[in-house]
Amino acid sequence: MTTEKKTSLYDEHIKLNAKMVPFGGWIMPVQYEGIIKEHNATRSASGLFDVSHMGEVYIKGKQSLEFLESIVPQNLKELKEGQAIYCQLPNKEGGLIDDLIIYNAKNIINDIDYLIVINASRIDFDIPFMQKEAQNFDVEVIDKSSDFSMLALQGPNSQYIIEKMGININEQPEFFTFKKALLDNCPVFLTRTGYTGEDGFEIIFEHKYASKLWNKILSYKEEFGVVPVGLGARDTLRLEAGLPLYGHELNENTTPIESSLGFFIPKEKQADYNGKSLILGQKLNQIPLRRKLFAFIMEDRQIARNGYEVYIDNKKTGVVTSGAPSPTLGKNIGFCMIEFKNLPSDLVAKLNNTKESIGTQIQIMVRNKLYNATIVKKPFVRKNYKK
Repeated sequence: MTTEKKTSLYDEHIKLNAKMVPFGGWIMPVQYEGIIKEHNATRSASGLFDVSHMGEVYIKGKQSLEFLESIVPQNLKELKEGQAIYCQLPNKEGGLIDDLIIYNAKNIINDIDYLIVINASRIDFDIPFMQKEAQNFDVEVIDKSSDFSMLALQGPNSQYIIEKMGININEQPEFFTFKKALLDNCPVFLTRTGYTGEDGFEIIFEHKYASKLWNKILSYKEEFGVVPVGLGARDTLRLEAGLPLYGHELNENTTPIESSLGFFIPKEKQADYNGKSLILGQKLNQIPLRRKLFAFIMEDRQIARNGYEVYIDNKKTGVVTSGAPSPTLGKNIGFCMIEFKNLPSDLVAKLNNTKESIGTQIQIMVRNKLYNATIVKKPFVRKNYKK
C-alpha cells in the first residue's frame, strides 16, 4: 500500500481549505478557491505554488562537466556560473527518462559544481540512473531531494513581491539564472524560472523556512494580488504556455524531436550522449520520425482529455496527451501525439513541416463521437518572460 508523502507546507494548505489529491507520490493541493480564479490571478498579478515535491540533485567532482555532457543533449561548456539551462535526460534508445533544469552552481553552493532540479514522479528513476552513469567518471551524484522545500512565485507582480522581501528589482536574477539571497531574512536559492509562461521565480530553501516564506508572500494579497495556486491551474497555465509534462507529452518511448523539443537540441555538440545517433539523426532529417507532438484547438465545444483517441480522415492515428479549457482564450486546447506508421507519405511530409502542418484538421473521439479540432502553433498564449 502506497502512502503519499507530505510537503512541509501540508498544514498550511489544510488551513486554506485546499482540495488535496495524490500526485507523483505526494499529497498536493489541486485548488484553493478555484482553478480559473487561480489561473487568471497568475496571469494578471501573481500566484504562489508549493512545488516542494520536486527533486534536487547536487553534482560535484573533477569530471562534473564531462559527466553531465554524457547524459544530456545540451552543450554545457558555455554555461556560466549562476546560469541555468533546460535539458532532457534520454535513455540509450533516445527516449526520455525526464526533463530537467541544470544550474551551474560553482561559487554559489559550497563545493558543488551543478544543481539539477528534476520532476517529482521521476526522482526514484533519475537518481539511480545518474549514479549508474557516473560510475565511469570522477564525480558524485548526491540526492538532496529530502533536504529542501521549494516555492514558485509566478506572474507580473512577482518581482515587486521579491523586492518587498529584500531584493531590489535591479539586483534580482535575470531569466534562467540563480543566486544566493536572503528573502525576509531567510537564506534561499532564488532562480528566475517557472512553469507558467509568466515572469517569476522558483525559491529553494531548507524546510524550516517554509511556513514563514509561504505566509509572508501571501501577506501581499491586497497589495499585489497574490493567491495560492494548486496543481489544477498549474496544468492549465503550462498548457497555455506550450510546456510539456512528463508522463503526458514526454516518456521513455519518445525522443525529444518527436516531442517537439528539437529547438533545444544542438546540432554541433561533439560529446557523445545516450541516444545521440537517433536524436541527432531525427534532428537532421536523416532518420524519419515515428510520431510527433502537435498542439490543437477544439472547433466544437468539447474538452479533449488525456488518453482520448485522435483521428485523421476518420482513421485512428494518435492520442491526446493533455487537454483542458483555456481560461485565457475561452477555448478548449490540448496536445496530441500522432503516429506516422500508417499515414500516407504526403500527409507525413505535411505534418513534418511545422508551417505546413498548421491548420491541419483532426478529430477527437469524445464519448464515442468524433469532434473537430485544428492543429495550431504553440504556445497558445504568448510567454511573458522577463529577458
